[in-house]
Order: sequence, then C-alpha cells, then structure tokens
Amino acid sequence: MDVLSFDICGKFAHFRKFHANNTALSYSIPPRTTIIGIIAGIMGRDKNSYYEEFSSENMRIGIRIVSDIRKSFHRLNYLMIKGKDDFTGKNGRVQTPFEVITGNSIREGKVVYRVYISDREGSKFKNTDNLKEFLLNQKAAFNASLGPANFNASIENIRIWQNVNSIHVNNEFVNIHSACNSKDVSELEFIEDAAFKFNFVEEELLPADFKANNDRELKAMNRVLYSTRSFPLRVKLKGTYHELKEGNEVQRIQFLENVGILTQ
Repeated sequence: MDVLSFDICGKFAHFRKFHANNTALSYSIPPRTTIIGIIAGIMGRDKNSYYEEFSSENMRIGIRIVSDIRKSFHRLNYLMIKGKDDFTGKNGRVQTPFEVITGNSIREGKVVYRVYISDREGSKFKNTDNLKEFLLNQKAAFNASLGPANFNASIENIRIWQNVNSIHVNNEFVNIHSACNSKDVSELEFIEDAAFKFNFVEEELLPADFKANNDRELKAMNRVLYSTRSFPLRVKLKGTYHELKEGNEVQRIQFLENVGILTQ
C-alpha cells in the first residue's frame, strides 16, 4: 500500500461545529468533510460534485496534529442585516463569539496538520496519484485555507510512502501519531511523570461523509481520539494501524473509520 502525506500550515484555523448556535465553536482538527473539500479545491473539482469520488468507500484519510495548538475566543462585529439596505451598517453590529485555533504563541506560532491519503483497494478512482501530480507540480486550482477563506494555508512537506506495513494488534499498547478511532482504543497508558499530557487529550465526533446528492446532507461520522500536542498517544489498541518508515523515522497512523451511517 502507498500513502501520500502532506502538511497544511497556517497562522489561524477554524472548523465550525455544525451543531453550534450563534457561538462559532470549532473542532480542534479538520473533519474529514473539510479535508476532502480542501483536496477538491486543489484538484479543481466543482462544488458538491466530489462526494462519491472522495467518499470513505473510495479514499482513506488520516490526520495528525504536528504543531502544539490552542483555542481561544474572539468577538467579531458582524453587520446586523435585516434588509437589502442594511449593508451600510446603519442598523449597528452584532458581537459574535468566534473560536480560533492558533499555535501556543499567537505572535510566533503556527498551526500545522499532516494529512495522509490512500486509495481503497478496488476503488475505480486514482485519487492518490491525481492529487500527487497537482501537489508536486504546484498546479493547485485554488489555494488551501484552514476553514474560512481568509485563513490562508500553504501545502508543505509532500511525501510518498511506499510499501506501508499494515499491522493488526489485539489489545496491545502502541504509540499512535495520528488521530485514532475511539472504537479501537480500550485504554490510555497512564504514566505518572507524564500525567500532564492527559490535559491535552480530546475525543470528538466529526462529520465524515456527505450523501452523493449535491445537497450537503451528512451521511456518516468519525469518532476520534487525539492530542492537541505534538506527542503521540500511547493507547491499548484492538485493530489495524499503519507504519510509515523512512530511515530512522517511524510514524504509526490510523485512517479515520466511520462509526455509523446516518442516512442511506
């Protein structure tokens, strides 16, 4: 199995939780639906046209937090729009809480995620090869962003991992560098000297797939466990992980797996 990896880097990020109200809460990592949107933009796909091509049945995606990140709230002054003449601001403004992801230092830090892509065996689409050509030849149709269009991002550290080992374990402790599927984790290893690390472990339910009806109707979700710091999680795993090796460098990752189908 071959795996394509690349880093998405930017100053700020925001991945709005679809269930939030007027407070714009953000996921800490980009959901799978966000990642396929970024890939579609790079490859110049039409809006809402790529849901089947980039679905979990055809393409596997993993995500890793490379830089230490934090979240903070800022208030944005939105225009109060009740009619077509209100764009002048005469009706005043509404302060809306907006959650922003940054590095540990807002001044000097940056947000870096590593994305892993691999085609499903038997898929008729060759997404990994196609995306590799766009990235290596710097022919992206649209610039990447980390959420909102003004949160500009760059694509860096593009790598091809060949002959990746897939390893199945049954309740064994493993260091996992990427976000891992919660259903495969039965225990986190607790080491007293490193207890502070547990303050940065999060679990979230993320959008995974849309129905292929061009209507952005959510089809499936991912439940994942990850750290908002750059260290790997040591977990007791029952399932499959993938080992990426080059020289002395080893990365152990999982691809995101759906926890259930919401609609058919």
